[in-house]
Amino acid sequence: MAPGTRPLIAAPHRIELAIGGMTCASCASRIEKKLNRMDGVSATVNYATEKATVTFSGDVSPQDLVATVERTGYTAVLPPPPGTGDAERSDGATIDELHGLRTRLWVSLVLTVPVIALAMVPAWQFDFWQWASLALAGPVVVYGGAPFHRAAWTNLRHGAATMDTLVSMGTLAAFGWSLWALFLGSAGTPGMTHPFEFTIERSDGADNIYLEAAAGVTLFILAGRYFEARSKRRAGAALRALLELGAKEVAVLRNGVETRIPVEQLSVGDRFVVRPGEKIATDGVVVEGTSAVDEAMLTGESVPVEVGPDSPVVGATVNAGGRLVVRATRVGADTRLAQTAKLVEQAQTGKAAVQRLADRISGVFVPIVIALAVATLGYWIGTGDGLTAAFTAAVAVLIIACPCALGLATPTALLVGTGRGAQLGILIKGPEALESTKRVDTVVLDKTGTVTTGRMTLLDVTAAGDEDADEVLRIAGAVEAASEHPVARAVAAAAADRFGALPPVNGFSSTEGLGVRGDVDGRNVVVGRAKLMLDTGLRIPQELRDAQAAAERAGRTAILAGWDGQGRGLLTVADAVKPTSRQAVAALKALGLTPVLLTGDNGTVARAVADEVGISDVVADVLPADKVDVVKRLQAEGRVVAMVGDGVNDAAALAQADLGLAMGTGTDVAIEASDLTLVRGDLLAAVDAIRLSRRTLRIIKSNLFWAFAYNVAALPLAAAGLLNPMLAGAAMAFSSVFVVSNSLRLRGFRSQRGTA
Repeated sequence: MAPGTRPLIAAPHRIELAIGGMTCASCASRIEKKLNRMDGVSATVNYATEKATVTFSGDVSPQDLVATVERTGYTAVLPPPPGTGDAERSDGATIDELHGLRTRLWVSLVLTVPVIALAMVPAWQFDFWQWASLALAGPVVVYGGAPFHRAAWTNLRHGAATMDTLVSMGTLAAFGWSLWALFLGSAGTPGMTHPFEFTIERSDGADNIYLEAAAGVTLFILAGRYFEARSKRRAGAALRALLELGAKEVAVLRNGVETRIPVEQLSVGDRFVVRPGEKIATDGVVVEGTSAVDEAMLTGESVPVEVGPDSPVVGATVNAGGRLVVRATRVGADTRLAQTAKLVEQAQTGKAAVQRLADRISGVFVPIVIALAVATLGYWIGTGDGLTAAFTAAVAVLIIACPCALGLATPTALLVGTGRGAQLGILIKGPEALESTKRVDTVVLDKTGTVTTGRMTLLDVTAAGDEDADEVLRIAGAVEAASEHPVARAVAAAAADRFGALPPVNGFSSTEGLGVRGDVDGRNVVVGRAKLMLDTGLRIPQELRDAQAAAERAGRTAILAGWDGQGRGLLTVADAVKPTSRQAVAALKALGLTPVLLTGDNGTVARAVADEVGISDVVADVLPADKVDVVKRLQAEGRVVAMVGDGVNDAAALAQADLGLAMGTGTDVAIEASDLTLVRGDLLAAVDAIRLSRRTLRIIKSNLFWAFAYNVAALPLAAAGLLNPMLAGAAMAFSSVFVVSNSLRLRGFRSQRGTA
């Protein structure tokens, strides 16, 4: 395009491209290099999310970026405007891709099993068995292996080689040589068999077929690709889950009349009604009413926030008390919920692409194998032994290098490891998560719902003078049972658990933000804050004042109960620490990890919890964006960070962390943004997850080592022309059996709890 034909774009601009056609991490690296060679362009391509995040300036347009990606051999599309329909279409395309892979896998499995059985068991090799094997193996190599052949062709056009190149060349070489041996050699003779013998001798290859190798390798690699694609389907689920949290409809006040409209039609300045139990539709300011708002979903604050006129409220939080009228101040993309979604998206996209071990090794291994095959062909032609012997040796090099055991190395270890993890309440999403666990040295723990139960619990009852603590709890619990406040529910639940049915309450009334009153067993009972007690003429004994001050210093919520002009007792409520949290923190330290407590709660509460479980590093009073910043700061210090959380407020930090672990008892958003999900909701599960992940990674690495060791040991025999086809088949089968057996060792993994 000639200069001046389009206006200059002001710098800098940031855009995300959806990339198609990538089959391995090296594809992402190639696209990234091409984009970064453009003037004024800085790009990061993430293979896991199939997105390119590009910052560009100067005389560059989005169309130029798309054209560059397409010239590299891949597809790129500009993202459509955000919306549910677009998300559904994108997810539908992913489902279609997954369905196609699943169909190829099942077809290949059904056809490949008899081919391998016939080749490995001479007693089953009936007349013309080789032709039956050809009929079965042909569709597997052509149809099942089509994704690898297409990727290899793309790589070839751009002068690159990946594991797809080796898979394609190996399977096509094995299949092509089998065709030559069947149609032009002696392998098609009726009654031909492959004897099962272990000899090393020269062969011209004219009576050898390798159909089981071609079909088997295709099947194993296809299985690995399918499981990988299935895990990648979750890439955008965190954002969809976030959008589902918001209210769908809102009751807007127009001319004094309530009108229900879709929340998308809400405008800044509109007034809307929020009834008890409803979600607040968008960010705003309270105009009328007082209530308690549960903000734990977004802020992590365990105690509901008391709000009244002029108090700010956040969309998607829950009104736990009275009726509110709210004026909308931010709508759509400007709300806290939308900003949290954006943080999750940026953290996922910006996470460094993890190079898969097999692809890293293939970057060196594939060119060496190809060069060795060519050199073998040239050598044997030069020695005058004939084209048949030369091609036999060259093709043997490609066949023996075909990654049969390599195709099993990662999928089998993942299959066994994830299966054992599922039994222990741990869900591992993919091999990328395993690589991170090896390097993690710092674990950031969200407080609410992770270290603590996430719900208010009665911890203690202090009785004044000669009063009976059980009687104080029974009377106070009866009054609180008529209230919907979370603190009241904690007291009422504790009383009901201890005494069963509670006495009835008459004349109940509630003073928003202060407490409740009611008549129980002929007593006029007041339960709430000190101000309410004093306002109603009740005297508070000094011992209760001292107990209240001590409880508040420990970061707990303390309420008073009294009747007949006298304060009778103090009820202490807090978000209780889970029973196993202290043991889990000690176990994390034993793994060489430094625990950090991160919470939206105030410093006093956070410090009290940290002291109880044995954590010295505490970061408190943080908002969702601050949690991401804390993780980034730790990473900037050179730490490799794991994050354990359960709420929406943790989702962006879970995505940003090198390893995200979500409590399965938490929100879908946190689970989708994480790498590992802890179904048990027990912090000891995080310890098990890290131990299991590290163990699985060790198994994968040992599998890869032995798979390649087999190749390295057998390649010289192949190059020397001494590779007997049955010996090669037996060696390949042995390497596969070894990999599977090694992976099965993961079934013996034991939980830290010692109960599984």
